[in-house]
Amino acid sequence: MKALPILAGSAGMVFVGGSVAVSGHLADAPMHTVQALRYAVACLLLLLWAHLTRGATTPRVADPPPPGAHAGRPPGFGPRAGRTPLLMPRGGEWLWLLGVTVTGLVIFNVALVQGSRHAEPAVIGVAVACVPILLAVAGPLLEGRRPAARVLTAASVVTVGAMLVQGLGRTDAAGLLWAAVTFACEAAFTLLAVPVLGRHGPLGVSVHATWMGAAMFAVIGVLTEGPSAVTRIRPDDLLAGAYLAVLVTAVAFLLWYTCVARIGAGRAGLLTGIAPIAAAATGVALGGPFPAPAVWFGIATVAVGLALGLSTPTPAAHPPSPTRRPSPTPAIPADARP
Repeated sequence: MKALPILAGSAGMVFVGGSVAVSGHLADAPMHTVQALRYAVACLLLLLWAHLTRGATTPRVADPPPPGAHAGRPPGFGPRAGRTPLLMPRGGEWLWLLGVTVTGLVIFNVALVQGSRHAEPAVIGVAVACVPILLAVAGPLLEGRRPAARVLTAASVVTVGAMLVQGLGRTDAAGLLWAAVTFACEAAFTLLAVPVLGRHGPLGVSVHATWMGAAMFAVIGVLTEGPSAVTRIRPDDLLAGAYLAVLVTAVAFLLWYTCVARIGAGRAGLLTGIAPIAAAATGVALGGPFPAPAVWFGIATVAVGLALGLSTPTPAAHPPSPTRRPSPTPAIPADARP
């Protein structure tokens, strides 16, 4: 059922959008150390979930392939995509998972911090808002399919709406550079996971990305902030880090990759337009100003783009030709029957 993956991806983007205000509380904290703890806690939660659902995540040997599966689509892109056991990466899978971690977790977070020093948050938000267009083109290619014109059009509409929600801001050349890095890393977080989602599933990709991210941020934290940085973490930093670890990482990663595995990266990318809307709603809930008319128009535009792209039926893998009929089974003579 396609509605469930769409709801999963939407919920994941809501958590990500709500993290914008929470991340602001970590401006004075030892960021790399907090990030290391965040991904370590998220990894432990994911491992606990894998243990609790172990009986449900191991597929039966005799399970039939999902309907519509074909050689051009990675295995696991079907009803049983979430029932993949935890496996150790092998061969080139290490490079794909390492790419997900380095770009989508490490460089992305560094780009957010550095970009905020040269550009207003709206500039970074507009850069991230362009991700649906790239996913609409590159996602289907990685999945062995041609990009759909309707999904690409919907991605453009969602991008325009997200830009209206974010607004424009001031920046310099360095800010534009970090905004471009943020855009590339946000897209890489999804695209680099597509080749390994088939074997590892959403849970496996999330587990490997979080433990790698925790290890990398731990090394960076020790080198840049010192081993004693843990003692400088305040209670409010721990609360913010806990929210990021549980909802924005453990839960959101699993929901997002489940959505990508079920409906494809191109259509899932449309849901990133929900993140700025969730960020604006969180700001109002925390006492911020009420959205301007342009923001409401942007929200409506995002809704139109989502309706256009997500209502697109999934094309059949190999539709039967109307001119070809299966040959009849030859009759067996009565004397030859057992």
